[in-house]
Amino acid sequence: MGKWWYDTAQICTNGHVTNPCSGSEPERNAKFCDKCGAPTITSCQDCNTTIKGYHHTPGLVDIGYRYTPPSFCPDCGKPYPWTEAKLKAARELTDLLEGLSQEEREILKKSFGDIVRDTPQTKVAAAQFKRLAAKVGKIAAEQLRELVVDIASETAKKIILESK
Repeated sequence: MGKWWYDTAQICTNGHVTNPCSGSEPERNAKFCDKCGAPTITSCQDCNTTIKGYHHTPGLVDIGYRYTPPSFCPDCGKPYPWTEAKLKAARELTDLLEGLSQEEREILKKSFGDIVRDTPQTKVAAAQFKRLAAKVGKIAAEQLRELVVDIASETAKKIILESK
């Protein structure tokens, strides 16, 4: 039996997966996303390291496999364009939220950096997010939650999505 390996993923700059197997199945590649029209990439735009795609394991058939794009480059640590775009959108949406003071908005925006990374502050940031999101109304909180959970660390997701 052969050795396992990672394929190269092709993802648009907004985070839509075009092809998780762009190396082994190049016929599925596209220059632009069919969902949003953004250009697609297969490597980090800062260090040129390829984006890890599908994990090939010889002899194993993955039924129901769903590839999730990474948030950060494992070689240079920089966020991928879709991570930056979602963080920017979350910050902009925070500025539009009613029910929060300016200080609370700034706390919420600052928490996003620790929500997307798994750091010692992640649990604190996720708890702050959850507390402040509860103050803005159900619809606004859900919109913000959707943006952030897509790029949140697993630790933050568990805290944000858990029921009270």
